[in-house]
Amino acid sequence: MTNIQEIARLNDEFRANPSKGVLILTQGIRCNSSEDIATIINKVRNFNDFNKDNNPYGEKDFGAFEFKGKKIFWKIDYYDRELLYISPDACNPKLTNRVLTIMYADEY
Repeated sequence: MTNIQEIARLNDEFRANPSKGVLILTQGIRCNSSEDIATIINKVRNFNDFNKDNNPYGEKDFGAFEFKGKKIFWKIDYYDRELLYISPDACNPKLTNRVLTIMYADEY
């Protein structure tokens, strides 16, 4: 398995279980009802519409979808264990904290 394949696998695992890292919901997303927030998170967890436009490096770290007529983006970033700097090795879970941010496209 290549590093990119391992990063993609770890990202899929993290999206399926965001408690394995840090989940950030922007103010716009947090303004939804708890039911809508749960639906949005579930859409991110089950996202599988990867293509050359949203996954050019094969890491499965970005996605976009429509929800109630508005575009939502999600993005995974890789930080060191202290959440201060970029991870030195995104395919090594011992060195990396994954951060998943879910936002409306106009909040980007």
